[in-house]
Amino acid sequence: MTERRRPGEENEGLASALRRFPAQAAEITALAERNENFRAICDDLACLDKALACVDEFADDIREDRRREFLALADELAMEVEKGLHRAKIVPFAGLGRLS
Repeated sequence: MTERRRPGEENEGLASALRRFPAQAAEITALAERNENFRAICDDLACLDKALACVDEFADDIREDRRREFLALADELAMEVEKGLHRAKIVPFAGLGRLS
């Protein structure tokens, strides 16, 4: 079953990843088109960007803790984006028989 999205939402995750890794724009776009898990990571990154944009509205007693938490999660997801890009560059050798 295909997940339904609001208009424009499908680009928010991609935009978040592209802001962090502009030099890999072509690779990110191509991987997002073909890999649902990668898109989900990008979408999670977009959610964290939204949360970070609103963190100043949080109560004083939790604001800085939430900011640190959101930044740490965003860093972890950015590493996942990097791993996804790295894995996408690995080309498996297929059809090679055993060497005698």
